[in-house]
Amino acid sequence: MHSTLLVELYIFVLAVFVGFQLISKVPSVLHTPLMSATNAIHGIVLVGALTLASTIHGPLAQIISGGAVFLATLNVVGGFVVTDRILRMFHTKR
Repeated sequence: MHSTLLVELYIFVLAVFVGFQLISKVPSVLHTPLMSATNAIHGIVLVGALTLASTIHGPLAQIISGGAVFLATLNVVGGFVVTDRILRMFHTKR
């Protein structure tokens, strides 16, 4: 069990490092399309959280799944708000 936790921690740290390196090298022109794709992925996460919430039993599991649905919803809405704000920066004033 202890070695499994170390492997999972190693994978997590490696994923954080690689993710940071990838995101820091993305040009600002590609930010909006990537944000839209990320919103689609977060939508899938929200569907998964809703599916999980509908199949669980027990008060602790309901609280945890409700939190997952809440956080996934915040993630999707926040992503669309940020994307909309970025797109408004490129609009010309008439």
